[in-house]
Amino acid sequence: IVPANPGGGWDQTARAMQAALQDAGIASGIQVVNIGGAGGTIGLAQFVTSKKKSGDTILVGGLVMLGAILSNDAPVTLNDVTPLARLTGEYEVLVVPADSPITSMADLVAKLKADPGSVSWGGGSAGGTDHIVAGLIAKATGVDPTKVNYVAHSGGGEALASILGGHVTVGVSGYQEFAAQIEAGKLRGIGVTADAPVQGIPIPTLKEQGIDVSLVNWRGVFAAPGIRDDDLKALSETVAKMVESPQWKDTLGKRGWLDMYLPAEQFKAFVAEDQTKVEETLKAIGLVN
Repeated sequence: IVPANPGGGWDQTARAMQAALQDAGIASGIQVVNIGGAGGTIGLAQFVTSKKKSGDTILVGGLVMLGAILSNDAPVTLNDVTPLARLTGEYEVLVVPADSPITSMADLVAKLKADPGSVSWGGGSAGGTDHIVAGLIAKATGVDPTKVNYVAHSGGGEALASILGGHVTVGVSGYQEFAAQIEAGKLRGIGVTADAPVQGIPIPTLKEQGIDVSLVNWRGVFAAPGIRDDDLKALSETVAKMVESPQWKDTLGKRGWLDMYLPAEQFKAFVAEDQTKVEETLKAIGLVN
């Protein structure tokens, strides 16, 4: 289950898993179902209500969902599902159309400081990773984060169309979602959220440009609530085999995803810790009370 429309990072993750599991001969007959809306909380709620104790269905999710749950005040949270594995990480990148007068983060920050409302930020769901990045950049550059003019989109494809069409000033998303357009010269990358320069990403980091912001957007998979121990063990073993497969390692390399694999128990502890961090961040930038 992908709790988002086609084209974004969760969708890419699910389809990469589908291909790796099938190509490596680990599993077959895998279907990917998209249920978009509200930063993944609609798909999450449907997964929880319709797949209780199911041993053959998994939900893709990640950091974006933590923020969306808080900003939407969602009745269903990640406490209602069973953490299965953390899989990947991806740096966020900021892009502008190739013909934009903005050529660097300095240009963007100057415009932001002059009139915060004049800079529209296009990204994924409200309260998600992209929104958090926009808020953190505002905060780090002395601009009131609550003045950020953020335009939320329900999927990567929709956000990309908005950015390419010049409907927003700047786009924010995972690097891979913009890579093809950057390479084709349709978009210009002006900043990446890594701590240090990244091999294969020819875009300066925010830190290199004097903005003290870094962030990795993690993605993982969750099993159904109330799943039987033997089903959880089987799913865990399947995912463990996949992450060791040449097919999956090849996918990570091609897509520029970081290998951030954590098995179920460690992932469960990580999610609990990250929920607290995200809540603190969203409060600091005025996205939740």
